[in-house]
Amino acid sequence: MNILYVEDDEKAASAVMNLAASFGENVVWENNGTSGLSRAASQEFDVIILDRMLPDMDGLSVIKRLREAGVDVPVLMLSALARSENRIEGLEAGVDDYLAKPYEPQELLARIKALVRRSTNRSHSAIIIYGAFECHIKARTAFRDNVHIALSPKEFELFKYFMENAGEMVTRDMLLRDVWNMNFDPQTNVVDVNIGRLRRKLEDGFSRPALETIWGSGYRLTTGS
Repeated sequence: MNILYVEDDEKAASAVMNLAASFGENVVWENNGTSGLSRAASQEFDVIILDRMLPDMDGLSVIKRLREAGVDVPVLMLSALARSENRIEGLEAGVDDYLAKPYEPQELLARIKALVRRSTNRSHSAIIIYGAFECHIKARTAFRDNVHIALSPKEFELFKYFMENAGEMVTRDMLLRDVWNMNFDPQTNVVDVNIGRLRRKLEDGFSRPALETIWGSGYRLTTGS
């Protein structure tokens, strides 16, 4: 995986680059927005990590120029500005995920792997297969062990999201943002209600669980087998 990392903090960049290298990932580091734009235009990357506060131009300006130029590489924005309106600004500008500082380098690496996987699934596959589960995107159908699972439109969107993030933890904030477009409303129980319905349908007639609850954090799709 080739990663472009645009970050002016050398210490933070070094920590992420060392971690990525330990997993065999290649990271190209640029310490300002201008050089980051130039590098993104001249080289192919699987994902871009973009700091919001840069010395020459802010990350929002960088992402807007990237999208205007037709660069559709997944972008993860990093920022100390963690309020919901700051996240919404980033998402509306064209970023695919938003991670607040301070963060753990391991979480950052997990996020970028999930972005790359989701991008690949959406771009190149009409069917996503994970363990016993199949998600037929164009037909909007779901299967477990070749058994059709009847889902409502919203349940299918939720199932597809779990398949796009198969094996990774999915948080409530991620589901609210990406499935319901609700922009981090902490009061709603819409996620819990729909997770319960989806879990019942995916597990009906099967002995093994389909969705794992990670208490206090989120959910993870199992292989179902």
